Amino acid sequence: MRFLTAGESHGPSLVAILDGVPAGLVLEAADIDRDLRRRQGGYGRGGRQKIERDAVRLVGGVRQGRTTGAPVALRIDNRDAVNWERVMSAEPVAEPPAPVTRLRPGHADLAGALKHGLADVRDVLERASARETAARVAAGAVAKSLLRLVGIRVTSETVAIGDVSAEPGFDEDAVEASEVRCGDAARSREMIAAIDAARQAGDTLGGITAVRSTGMLPGLGSYAQWDRRLDGRVAQALCSIPSVKGISFGDAFVAARERGSAVHDPISVRGGAFTRGRNRAGGLEGGVTNGEDLVALVALKPISTLMRPLGSADLRTGEAAPAHVERSDICVVPAAGVVAEAMLALVLADALCDKFGGDAVDALLAAVERYRARLGPLATRP
Repeated sequence: MRFLTAGESHGPSLVAILDGVPAGLVLEAADIDRDLRRRQGGYGRGGRQKIERDAVRLVGGVRQGRTTGAPVALRIDNRDAVNWERVMSAEPVAEPPAPVTRLRPGHADLAGALKHGLADVRDVLERASARETAARVAAGAVAKSLLRLVGIRVTSETVAIGDVSAEPGFDEDAVEASEVRCGDAARSREMIAAIDAARQAGDTLGGITAVRSTGMLPGLGSYAQWDRRLDGRVAQALCSIPSVKGISFGDAFVAARERGSAVHDPISVRGGAFTRGRNRAGGLEGGVTNGEDLVALVALKPISTLMRPLGSADLRTGEAAPAHVERSDICVVPAAGVVAEAMLALVLADALCDKFGGDAVDALLAAVERYRARLGPLATRP
């Protein structure tokens, strides 16, 4: 299973094409729209979220509520596009818009302009914008639907905003009831206060979100080749999210300072199944899932666009100039958790289809059941 996205932040729409979805998966737009709404929420979002009402249109690969085995095409219209028709017109216009040339530190502006030889940073920032993640969330919702059929569920929770931290409890009701998607009510209030303080200062905040998949099957991924190790694939997917600067599986950075005897998860057998008394590895060993929950912490830098812009330079003249200010958020950590869910789900769904076959849902489920029958100790297998 693979996907591509297209579209600009203020263009007519965002598009995702998801290839390799098995035939026979029950899928409706409402299944996807729920996650699109979750992505738009969260305290600290900017004015754009008051304009958009993200909803998906299934324009390929689905018929009568079921996938056909063809690529699934998803479209999300940008309501704000009507205000940007001249700026974003695909055809030449009589009065071209003024170019954006004041570079924004922390964004792709300078690197992208130098890479492509561009004179207008608008050509970079429209595609580099995190608005693109709406298309990822739509594709990820399809992957989640497939994973649920085999009992795998992907969730997330905010564990830090700025210097306010909380321990993840993964209580979904408490998380979704929080404006910052943190299950700790007291810490949620502190996080909101921290966002308010940053807003008043014309500044932004980053933080950490935890993403987890439960009901995992052991054996997804491979230790045989570097590019098939699942930890590497998940890390790449999560690090591709705008503002993400690092991830860790389990409690990797704490474990790095301890001895192996305190870190590794002892194996035991309970009820005829292999199990662990703890999960410091985060559900992955040797690039392969081990059946425990897959848990990763995702670190996000503060949003790069500041209402009190940093010093910068002009792309055209090279002279000193304050950074360009484009409408933005104060904190995206709560929404980033939803995007992280989508990216993890897409990697896991691909690994699932790779191991069990991706032509048809019923064949995949039958293969999973046969596999589960042989997962216990050798002496207990039929």
